[in-house]
Amino acid sequence: MNETPALAMRDVARIYRTEAGSLPVLRGVDLALAAGEIVALVAPSGSGKSTLLHLAGLLEKPDEGEVFIAGRAAGRLGDGERSIIRRDMIGFVYQFHHLLSEFSALENVVLPQMIAKRTRPAGIARATHLLAALGLGARLNHLPGKLSGGEQQRVAIARALANEPKILLADEPTGNLDVATAEMVFAALLEIVRAHGVAALIATHNPDLAARMDRRITLIEGRLVPLGE
Repeated sequence: MNETPALAMRDVARIYRTEAGSLPVLRGVDLALAAGEIVALVAPSGSGKSTLLHLAGLLEKPDEGEVFIAGRAAGRLGDGERSIIRRDMIGFVYQFHHLLSEFSALENVVLPQMIAKRTRPAGIARATHLLAALGLGARLNHLPGKLSGGEQQRVAIARALANEPKILLADEPTGNLDVATAEMVFAALLEIVRAHGVAALIATHNPDLAARMDRRITLIEGRLVPLGE
């Protein structure tokens, strides 16, 4: 019997209402993401890529269809229930790291764990492990302003994985980095996601990075389609 997908979207549509009328962005999107699978979302700006990630991460509600997290219909739940699922099940990495500048790398990774009611000692142990795995064992106590761009983004990856999510959603996680740094950060991201068996949906414009994932998908006229086997 097939395992329940970590993330599934069934016939999902998203329509924005503007002064000029209705603007359909996603039309009948279907997606299944298995535990441990890393999928590249390769789509141009304006195609609905960020909207799809927002729906998958329960930041927006679908106008039609449903989003399932570990088999549970979650897209239309109330704000409180969706927030709990996001906290416990989903990690986010964005193009810009959005670290808290007044806190060290370690504290940036400990804080979301304390919000999730993990004890501080346990949070420190988890944060230390993740940061060391990402090559930042010697930078734990550095403030973000004392870290390079690539180091900051690796802290953001550790933060996204801090609460042991089942799903990682990343929106151009290396888009703000130079080529060499992007390669280093992406390699670290793939290694740690695979090591933890997380299902990952990663949006990228970089075809070389996309080619290293398990499969690639794109958006065409609001629908998801496979991209070159």
